[in-house]
Amino acid sequence: MRWLVRFGYDGSGFYGWARQPGLRTVEGEVRRGLQRQGIASSATAAVVEVASRTDRGVSAVGNALTLNSTLPPSALLRALNGIAPDIIFTAASEIPAEFRVRKAIRRVYRYYEPAQGHNFAVWETTARRFVGSIDVRSLGRGLPGAAPVWRTIESVSITARTGGAMVEIRAPSFVWGMVRKIVSALREVEAGRLSAGQLDAALRGRVRLMLPMAEPERLVLWDVEFPIPWQYRWTGANRHQSQWERSVREALWVRQELLDGFTSIRHVSPDRETAFPESMRDER
Repeated sequence: MRWLVRFGYDGSGFYGWARQPGLRTVEGEVRRGLQRQGIASSATAAVVEVASRTDRGVSAVGNALTLNSTLPPSALLRALNGIAPDIIFTAASEIPAEFRVRKAIRRVYRYYEPAQGHNFAVWETTARRFVGSIDVRSLGRGLPGAAPVWRTIESVSITARTGGAMVEIRAPSFVWGMVRKIVSALREVEAGRLSAGQLDAALRGRVRLMLPMAEPERLVLWDVEFPIPWQYRWTGANRHQSQWERSVREALWVRQELLDGFTSIRHVSPDRETAFPESMRDER
């Protein structure tokens, strides 16, 4: 039986999706876990294909893959969620053998930008310039430079969040590095290093820009959409996943306390600083 499966992962624990010798990757963990969990007789037999290959540090909530499995539906998601605690499989549907996961109707990415004195009103105005059919040579990596490479972006929205803003980009497909370079372009226009006219010329295929890549750790593949409903859904975290989630939340709390401690020390006035007793000042 062939399955379409929705899954997500915390990208901070992986060197991206694709297998790499000696490095922990999402694909490597999945392929190693398939036989161990009784999902397939081997990774080769499972014929795993993924909708989107994310880079090192990029996370996902709603990526998707297809695989063959001998397990019944009631056991499939439970077995998949036993592969690794930081890879969460949340839904599955039976599909025909000819289904191709790369042919999704839409992909949704979210990028989280800390406030840091930004003027997000400028971002909102600039974001509208990306909507429609655009040349993505300035927004991708490894693309040929001789002729425009056209892609369609359905929407780019900027939503205020506590401490910053969320950039959501919806499109049928993306080239490698595209979201991170769109964010970089938004920063460049805001800073005055790139004019709206220069950006428009690049998006219309008249020039090619050299843009840096925004940080991968802030990027999340939020959803990959297909014209079929999900038949089976995740019922909740298993013991190992619950332990992993708890440890992550505890680590975040500790780091917040650490940062708050540094902030409080920095704001102590000189006359309130603790002085060593006179008898201890010469001790080494």
